[in-house]
Formats: sequence, structure tokens, C-alpha cells
Amino acid sequence: MDKPWGGRFSEETDSFVEEFTESVSFDRELALQDIALSRAHARSLKKAGVMSKEELEKVLKSLDEIEREIKEGKFNWRRDLEDVHMNIERRLTELAGPAGAKIHTARSRNDQIATDERLYLREKILSLLEELGGLRRTLVKRAEESLGLITPSYTHLQRAQPIRLAHYFLAFREMFLKDTDRLVDFLRRLDELPLGSGAVAGVDFAIDRFTVARELGFSRISRNSLQATSDRDFILEALFISAQIGLHLSRLAEDLILWSTEEFGFVSLPDSLCTGSSIMPQKKNPDLLELVRGKTGRLIGNLVSLMVVLKGLPTAYNRDLQEDKEPLFDSLRTLDGSLKALRKILDGLEFNEERLKASAGGFTLMTDLANYLVRKGLPFRKAHEIAGKVTAYLIEKGKKPEDLSLQELRTFSDLFDKEALELMSPERSADMKISFGGTAREEVIRRLDVAKREEGIS
Repeated sequence: MDKPWGGRFSEETDSFVEEFTESVSFDRELALQDIALSRAHARSLKKAGVMSKEELEKVLKSLDEIEREIKEGKFNWRRDLEDVHMNIERRLTELAGPAGAKIHTARSRNDQIATDERLYLREKILSLLEELGGLRRTLVKRAEESLGLITPSYTHLQRAQPIRLAHYFLAFREMFLKDTDRLVDFLRRLDELPLGSGAVAGVDFAIDRFTVARELGFSRISRNSLQATSDRDFILEALFISAQIGLHLSRLAEDLILWSTEEFGFVSLPDSLCTGSSIMPQKKNPDLLELVRGKTGRLIGNLVSLMVVLKGLPTAYNRDLQEDKEPLFDSLRTLDGSLKALRKILDGLEFNEERLKASAGGFTLMTDLANYLVRKGLPFRKAHEIAGKVTAYLIEKGKKPEDLSLQELRTFSDLFDKEALELMSPERSADMKISFGGTAREEVIRRLDVAKREEGIS
């Protein structure tokens, strides 16, 4: 039997079983992590007296050769060997002989894969943190460039109140900053070595797990072998944070898709980042943004998929856990691409200043009219009612707030005077929002200064 577990069986493995159960077609992505793990494990076996100095040297040299073969695309991956671990172990035994055959002493594929995945995730999360940092800095740059632009904000997709466009970009910077915090906090929980837990109960050899942890860059080791070999909470958390970031990317993409339509006309997307229609020659389609929005569904789906796999598993390792890898690999690749796409789009955005200015006024100013009456001593609910009646009057007459005369205003309340007419300015409206975190120019400048310091922008 050409299987690592073949001694127990009297029949050849059915070819369908090999085809259905293999994972090497996708878990080979963990090959370099598996080699790094094997180097550290081999040294621990030498320290425990399982390997001699000569055997260790032979194993380390052979692992270097295997790594070179994989990087150069010359490694012969065999489906019948099931997974990345047994493919590498078999090649190690071919190169190092009996010394290579000792490598699986005091470890199981159960603690091996749990360690490989943590090593892999740590590397990928650090890369995602760099991408998120780049996106945040781009948002700060666009905020600084658009400080003088006023845009309508929207609630219920209806025009709400005027805000500075910079305030909008800084809002998304805050979202991605919280996502960054989640990833950093996740790295703290990820920082735990499962290797040495064996299949489920620990191992029979006095391996130095603390030394292995230090060599592989972990600050602590797992404290319970049963939990360590079956734990996939760390992958669930990675998938959740990926989906959370995807939600923020999707919301930003949706806004920019709407803003780039002729109906809004707030922004123009770079031609180089859009596509056309095979039948309608006038079309300029925001496909990059639409795919970012669409791929968020994959991120959410991958999270739900693994949650369903895990929800009914009995304690300890089960083969179902093989299904954790494809969602993980897919989510990390998808998220990386979406982050890059949004950053490119933001870098190339052009703003239609006239359209923004024209859209920012009108009925977005009616809250300011109510607040004016409050400053004159009227309770807000009464002031709100009066401003609502003014709105109804304007709609009936086909007028805009900017068209109001003082005489017309005073028919609704004697408290109105000529200063009320000066409120009918989107820029003034935005700059009256002076509360901490508001959209007033001085407050936005303050937040910009803070953001630039935090992002290391001079």
C-alpha cells in the first residue's frame, strides 16, 4: 500500500476516493509554510534525541531542495498522496532517506495543518494591512484635495444636508481604520503555536514547543491539544473581518457607481478603469466598482460556508475541516483585489464641482431654517413644523429656498428676519455643523490634520 496509513488496510484505495478526498490541488498553497514548520520540527526532534546531527543536516538540506523545486515549478505534486504534507514528506524521504522518514515523529497532520494555516494567515494579514493603509492614505489625500467642495449628504437615498466632500472621504477612512484595528487585534489571537499537540492528545516525545514557537515567530503555544487541533475559530474570524471590509468597500463602490451616472453626475471615472458595451457605443460602464460590489457576496458566502461546516462537528479533528481552505484562500485573494481596485478608482476620480454645488442646496437647507427659529427661542418641534410648512409652500409654488423673500418667510413666523435669508447657502450650512466630528470647515481641517499624523503623511 502506497499510503502513509496503508498498514491497516488490505485493499487498494478506490480511485474515486482519491479524487474526492484529495486536497493537494489547493492546499499546496501552504507549501512554503509547511517547509518552514518542518525545519523547526526537525530541530526539535534533534534536541529530543530522535534525530542525530547528521540526520538533521540531511533533512534541512533536502527541505532547501524541495523549496527550490516548488518555487521553480519543478515539484511533482501527486494527487494519490492526498495533501501538501504527504507530498512534501514523500519527497523528503526520497532525498534524505531514513532521516526524512523520521520527520513525522511527534506530529500529526492535525497539528501540522493548524500551524501551517496560522503561518499563512499571518503573512497574508500583514499584506492586507499594507493595502488597507494605502487605501486610507488615498482617502486622506482625496479629502484634502476636496476640502472646498460641498456635496449633498443622503439618508434613505434622499438629499439630507450639505456636507464637505472631505467629510465624506474621512468617513470611509474611519471605517477602514476600524477594520485595520480588527486585523491587528486578530493577529494577537492568531499568535499561538498548535504544533506539538499531535493528533488530539499531545505527543509522547519531549519536544521543546517553546523553542519551536520562537523559531516560527509565535509568542505563545496552545494550552490544550484537543482544542488546538480542532480549532478553526481563527479562520472564521479572518473570514468575518474580510467580509466586514468587503461591506465597506461595497458601500463605497455603490456610492461612486451612483455618483458617476448622468442622473447624479458628481464624479467622472477614469476611462482606463471602465469598460464599454458591445452594442451601445455611448456606454462607459463602472465594471471595476460593480465587481467590487459583487465580490463582497463571495466574501460573505465564504464566511457562511465555513460556519455551516463547523456548526455540527463533534469535538476534535474531522475531515470536514478540509473545507476551510478554499474559502480562506478565495477570500484573501478576493479582498486583496478589491482593495487595489478601489484605490485605483479613488486615485483617478474627477469631481464635477458645478454639479455638486448645484445639488448641495435647495431643500437640504430646511433644517437650518428650523435651527434659526430655535436660536430665536422657539422649541425645536414647533420650529420643525414651521420649516415643514415653508417646504410645502415652496413645493406648491415651484420655488427653491434660495428664492424666498423675507416677506414670504414672515408669513410663517414673525421671528424670521433678514439674517434667515443668509442661511440659504450650502457652504454656510455645512460650516454651522461645529460639533466635534461635524462637517464644519475648521472641524474637517482638524480631523484632516489628525488623519495625516496617524497615517504618516507630511
